[in-house]
Amino acid sequence: MAKSQPEPVRDPKSDHLLTPENCAVVLIDYQPEQYRTVTSSTREEIDLNVIAVCKLARAYDIPVIISTVGVDMGVNTGTAEAIMAELPGVKEIDRSGVNAWEDEESRNAIKATGRKKIVIAGLWTEVCLTFPTLDMLAEGFEVYPVADAVGGISPVSHDRAFERMIQAGAHPVTAISFGSELMRNWARESSDRFRKVLQWYFPKRFALMKEGKI
Repeated sequence: MAKSQPEPVRDPKSDHLLTPENCAVVLIDYQPEQYRTVTSSTREEIDLNVIAVCKLARAYDIPVIISTVGVDMGVNTGTAEAIMAELPGVKEIDRSGVNAWEDEESRNAIKATGRKKIVIAGLWTEVCLTFPTLDMLAEGFEVYPVADAVGGISPVSHDRAFERMIQAGAHPVTAISFGSELMRNWARESSDRFRKVLQWYFPKRFALMKEGKI
């Protein structure tokens, strides 16, 4: 029997997998000063995947919170322009501390989404990603760090951070696995949203591979 119709859609709010209706995206400290000290991955690979996450969030109307550190203090500059360009209308929330969950405005913005599944990415992996992940897990959130959209000051720092988060209960994803989980079925009308991201992603990825940048 030919199969051309989608399976029934499970309740998108109570589904144990990620859906556009049950998750929020949190991006932390994608600032020039952070990028400069990352060595566990290339900036090009990080940007490819974090921008893919942004495109997916926008395509599926998922709430996005962006947090920065040290901008108001005059120490750092804001989020990379390429990321902000993908998220029109999203405002940055600045902090003085390294843990976004300890900042009241950032914490309240995440809680205000009403979502308990948080897809999170940040620089560095071992600090700005790990600390809020551990805090949110302790407060009953389900947290999904995007492994290929982040980086640490060394491969050891990045890897040990993921071990720590996983041991605490985090569920790592990648940018494209995130998109696949949102889309779920190629026969759904909404699958074209994911197709468009893939049509951008793979030519970009292959070009970067050819240039030796990832």
